[in-house]
Amino acid sequence: MSTTLSVRLPETLASRLSSIAVETERSKSYHLQKALEYYFNEVADLQIAKDRLHSSEPEIDLDAVILALKA
Repeated sequence: MSTTLSVRLPETLASRLSSIAVETERSKSYHLQKALEYYFNEVADLQIAKDRLHSSEPEIDLDAVILALKA
């Protein structure tokens, strides 16, 4: 099953996407899907880790968690 989305892109990205679609004889949707899959698989986890590293949230002590789980 698929879902239709509407996306606003800067003209430069839209133009590059169109060019790549023509050159590869693949749809723009195909390339956007592949780009999102790559981002979710490769980049998003790294960004989440970086955000957590710079977070002001208090650290959780692993030993305290283990003790709490055993209780």
